[in-house]
Amino acid sequence: MRLAHRLRGILGPRSLQRRLLLAALGLVVAALVVAGLSIGFILNRFVRGQIDGRLDDRVLALAERKGEPAPDAPPFDRPRSGWYWQVRQGDRVLRSASLEGRDLVLAEREPGPGRDGRPRPAEGTGPWGEALILRVLIEPAAGGEAPSVIAVSAPKAALRGPVREALQALALSLGLLGLFLSAAAVAQVRLGLRPLARLRRDLAAVRTGQRTHLPVDQPAEVAGLVREINALLDQNAANLTHARAHVANLAHGLKTPLATLGMAVADRHADPDGALARLVTDMDRRVRHHLRRARVAAVTGPSRTRVPLAPTVADLVTVLARLHADKAVAIETMIFSEITVACDGQDLDEMLGNLVENACQWCRRTVRISAAAEGGHVRITIADDGPGLIEDEAAAVLARGRRLDESLPGHGFGLPIAQELAELYGGRLALGRADLGGLAVQLTLPT
Repeated sequence: MRLAHRLRGILGPRSLQRRLLLAALGLVVAALVVAGLSIGFILNRFVRGQIDGRLDDRVLALAERKGEPAPDAPPFDRPRSGWYWQVRQGDRVLRSASLEGRDLVLAEREPGPGRDGRPRPAEGTGPWGEALILRVLIEPAAGGEAPSVIAVSAPKAALRGPVREALQALALSLGLLGLFLSAAAVAQVRLGLRPLARLRRDLAAVRTGQRTHLPVDQPAEVAGLVREINALLDQNAANLTHARAHVANLAHGLKTPLATLGMAVADRHADPDGALARLVTDMDRRVRHHLRRARVAAVTGPSRTRVPLAPTVADLVTVLARLHADKAVAIETMIFSEITVACDGQDLDEMLGNLVENACQWCRRTVRISAAAEGGHVRITIADDGPGLIEDEAAAVLARGRRLDESLPGHGFGLPIAQELAELYGGRLALGRADLGGLAVQLTLPT
């Protein structure tokens, strides 16, 4: 499954590796096609030159003997072989034995006298309609005699056969060369893109807090990018420092007014029905929530730590079991000791505390906490055997301050706070139906 996902990423339409491979393989194929055509053309010219040279030698030998040739030698002695010669002077015609007394059929327009007494190519067919390669020499008339036309031919198969055999061997060689070049192109692309894969791993290490900056020892093509990313990390660190300072100033500025208001509404005469006290408490929770959100939003990768999940849950279970001792809640945990999450420990306590407290409050008797690592995330499931929620209610309880049952204690901020904290760390919160019959809350956090 992971291999298929990786292949889709590599061979996808937006993959840089795919583009480079397609370009390289396209150029390799184009180069091999051009090379094959060029070599085939050269081979054809070479073999044709060899045949023309052999035919020219025969033409000149016939011309020197003035129409009295020596006995035929192979291949001109084989009937219907395509290797023919013919000397025509007026009505007198001499032929090779291979013609078996028949005539070569030359084109109606015969070539003129060759330059410097050399034969010239001509068009024509054999007496049995076979395709021929012809060389013809016309000797001018002398002493009142008719001009002599000397024609010698070879079968076109003599050209096609050797060229075909050579091209077959050439195609095999070019195919092997193409495979080698394609493998070299793949290796070159993978080797060339290896620094990007290493850069991706270094960025993941920065995001998870294992590194503070990217290594500066990079190829020249990505060195500028690395410098810019490191500069951005430095700028974010500076912004973090300023943000923390502003958060501290804001917390200090709100601390005294809220304390004063709390003291003022503590007097029963000033707040006989407790409405002002509830408003002050609500305000305090909202301020603390948004201060926490500002702090977490400013946190970058280097500031994150890996928090073991099992000890945090164990401490939380101990506390909540005592708080709900009158209800005799059975809290079951199924968490491996090696599972960790990448977030602040206090924020993890806040998220799990709200979610497990909510489950203990609504369950009948059982709460089950489990966790499973999936890729780069941990999925924490908190299930109970309570009444659960329908789909519309699940959306409503995630709204800040919204409570489905006002008779129970609380302010309606538990689930929204856990959701927003999870999202600030790149996770999420989902509600569903538990196997126990009640609500199942799935909290997903990065590792």
